Amino acid sequence: MIRTHGRRPRGGLRGPLLALALALLAAVTGAPQAAEPGARPRIGLVLGGGGARGAAHIGILEVMERLRVPVDCVAGTSMGSLVAGVYAVGLTPAEMLEKLAPVDWNALFADNPDSADMNYRTRRLAQRFYPKLELGVTDKGVEPLTGVVAGQKIKLFFNMMVGDDAGQLTIESLRLPVSIIATDIGTGERVVLREGSLSAAMRASMSVPGLLDPVKIDSHYLVDGGLVDNVPIGEARSRCNADVVIAIDVGTPLMKPQEVTNILAVAGQMVNILTNQNVVASLATLRPGDVFIQPDLSGITAGDFPRYLEAVERGRKAAEAASDQLARYAVSPEQYAAWRADVRMPERPVPRVDEIQIAETKHVNPEAIERLVEVKPGEPVDTQTLNKSMQSIYGEGYYQGVDYALINSRERNILRITPVEKSWGPDYLLFGMNLSSNVGSWSAYNLRAAYRRTWLNSYGGEWLSGVQVGEDSRIFTQFYQPLDPGQRFFVQPSVFAGRSLRDVYQDNNRISEYTVDQYSATLAAGINFGTVGQARLGYEYTRAQAELTTGVPGSLPQGRNTVRGWTAVLDLEQFDRLFFPTRGWAVLGDVLYDQADDYTRGNFNASLAYPFSGFVLNGRVRAAGSLTGTLPPYNAVSLGGPFNMAGYAKDQISGDALAYGSMRLERIVGKMPLGLTGDLRIGASGEAGKVNGRYTETNLDGWLNSYSVYLAGETPVGPLYLGYGRATGGASAVYLFLGTP
Repeated sequence: MIRTHGRRPRGGLRGPLLALALALLAAVTGAPQAAEPGARPRIGLVLGGGGARGAAHIGILEVMERLRVPVDCVAGTSMGSLVAGVYAVGLTPAEMLEKLAPVDWNALFADNPDSADMNYRTRRLAQRFYPKLELGVTDKGVEPLTGVVAGQKIKLFFNMMVGDDAGQLTIESLRLPVSIIATDIGTGERVVLREGSLSAAMRASMSVPGLLDPVKIDSHYLVDGGLVDNVPIGEARSRCNADVVIAIDVGTPLMKPQEVTNILAVAGQMVNILTNQNVVASLATLRPGDVFIQPDLSGITAGDFPRYLEAVERGRKAAEAASDQLARYAVSPEQYAAWRADVRMPERPVPRVDEIQIAETKHVNPEAIERLVEVKPGEPVDTQTLNKSMQSIYGEGYYQGVDYALINSRERNILRITPVEKSWGPDYLLFGMNLSSNVGSWSAYNLRAAYRRTWLNSYGGEWLSGVQVGEDSRIFTQFYQPLDPGQRFFVQPSVFAGRSLRDVYQDNNRISEYTVDQYSATLAAGINFGTVGQARLGYEYTRAQAELTTGVPGSLPQGRNTVRGWTAVLDLEQFDRLFFPTRGWAVLGDVLYDQADDYTRGNFNASLAYPFSGFVLNGRVRAAGSLTGTLPPYNAVSLGGPFNMAGYAKDQISGDALAYGSMRLERIVGKMPLGLTGDLRIGASGEAGKVNGRYTETNLDGWLNSYSVYLAGETPVGPLYLGYGRATGGASAVYLFLGTP
């Protein structure tokens, strides 16, 4: 429930003469004074918003702790609400820093779990269709995402900070009165949260519009409180009838006119203008005796979370500069210890789960959710396991967020899982693209779009249809039908029709280009191995017709060719990221037996990523080719292209069998901005490959070598690679790739 009033302030009533004496003393000295031994003024602490700059609050609290300055209530906005919440729980500044030390801030603002913990199907779709480009299809029409970041990991982080894993902590249960400021995005009204879930209130107050999803509390959709009250002095004064306010402003100052040079800067400046206006009005209410601290945070932006220790240090320096003002409100060591013991929430034992409940869902079968909860009835709560379960559920791809609450009811601990289904689902438009170029030689692009309908039945049936235009144009449709509530077994029929271009090379020259029209139908059945991967067995019918477009007739025969036979696929992956993994492994094996031409085609591919000292080492081996018979030219294996023998053109060397190995060493040199995430890397690779029974590049005998250097990073439309490769025989290429494969 949202309220704008709280509990009665501490302290007894003072007599009229005492009040008059205090007023006279304040007028003379500029500060409230205790009227009797042991008495002290009531102090309200104000922690303003400022994103990453708000870490300065911790440094200021360190100095206040050293000086032994207690407070009677605290009001916080945005990042200030996070610090206010954990301070009210009783964490000391040192304990706050201890909890923040292991946090990967860039990962925290990336909602998806590790790729290894994602649903296999969702993972593969995300590698073809970029998740940030998803649109919902609803009764209201086409709807976009509600924010760049859903805040899934952020909310779980807040749960950990306040101890929700030992039972949901409410604002009204805190011993130190707290007010958290948010903004109703529908009405623009200032909302003060004095009751309800502490972690939910903190998350709501930090919801920067457009970046983080709003948070629904009661009937309100709440966003960053800084829009209406970034330094809530009035709220702190009224919360505990404070005689003194200690106010801290860590907001971002307005940019200079010459710095507002693009649409993002304009949007940021508009928010800063709104925030600064309410801050000016709030600061005007400061009284003699109040303490105002504004740390010098120049150069630290609201998104510079990895620089939080620097912000802490600057806050510490600002508080030390104001130590004379703060020291006026210091108390004895005994009084401060008593205050600290009084406000600190008691330690709560690790509870045992007696029952698990799944909140009601509109489309998703609760059994499909329950299978992913690793905490079982009768077991004690393990925070790491619980958070992993929440992330695995979120990784299914159907939810805006997944949260939990541990509720004690009639001496029973109920773990209640609350998955919030996407408001723009359950049907979606998906988009992807890629652009590749061998500079000075060839370039190609592909644009793709698909319509995805999910949860067509209680077992989670899905229909995916789409189109791709470009070098490899196609239309396709696929139906995925699990056969049990746990979605372990499935069937998957699919068909597609397409047209692609195929180049033929000899002596590093492109001698011909073919147009290949292809029609294919597959019926497969399979088994999902949790989030590790999938195995499929199916029957495929493919008809292809190749026609020479330019050049001289090459190895690819013209006319109609047919593939008809059984297929088997084993696809396992445990990388930590969809793109640019830093650790993990993947294994892919597939076999096709073509009854039409009586041959068996096999493929095995294994990859590994391992981090050390700011570097990432990537290794890969591949073996492919005929297991029985001889592969026909239209279904040959090939090498060539980035990370497949860079220096050669894409699929330049084709034949009956190949062996390949590579090592790549990448240095992480930076990070993408929060909300976009991903590393910026420079890398170098060494590759070796061999193709036997060649149909193209017939003079390239034996083992071939290739070396490359490249710059890589993740963009809003997928990974970007820009590099140079050189290979045996003098072949070289400057290559560019952008998008999803």
